[in-house]
Amino acid sequence: MGINCHEFLEFVIQPTLQQLGVDSPAAEQLLLATACHQSEMGHHLQRSEGIGIYGITPAMHQSVWDDYLAQDCDMASLVRGMASQHEFPKSPHSELATNLRYATAIAWMIYLQRGLELDDHQHRTTEEMAEAWQKGFMDRPISVQEREQFCRGAALLHPASRPAPGKRAGGKFIAA
Repeated sequence: MGINCHEFLEFVIQPTLQQLGVDSPAAEQLLLATACHQSEMGHHLQRSEGIGIYGITPAMHQSVWDDYLAQDCDMASLVRGMASQHEFPKSPHSELATNLRYATAIAWMIYLQRGLELDDHQHRTTEEMAEAWQKGFMDRPISVQEREQFCRGAALLHPASRPAPGKRAGGKFIAA
């Protein structure tokens, strides 16, 4: 049993992106599709080396801090503020499984670190999302089967109307 897509979007992805200063349905859609693919929306919290709902490896986690966030002190402080005060210093990688907002911020930072640019507020096609996911989360070319698997999962998420601020998402993304 995984996490409800609507609730994950409303209570985790949207507020996290808002705190990071991002207002983009395409970013929301990409993060939701990534969580859907990497962990089946939380059904698995560890696959291979990946940890948490986004399947972020310890190496990716370390790299985003050392090679990306270290260059932007304000953003690093914002992201660090999402991590737990006591557990993060003891076991930073475990935050990827236990802290959904922190994991979402790190997933978004990984996409930015890898050069993702969302120059519009439009929803992306499943193919565009698969391409962004490959660039962000894979260190190798993906097979046709992996691309199709990502696209099938992303296709289950259909954009609907954007809720007004402070209103329930109520169908922003609908699981088919």
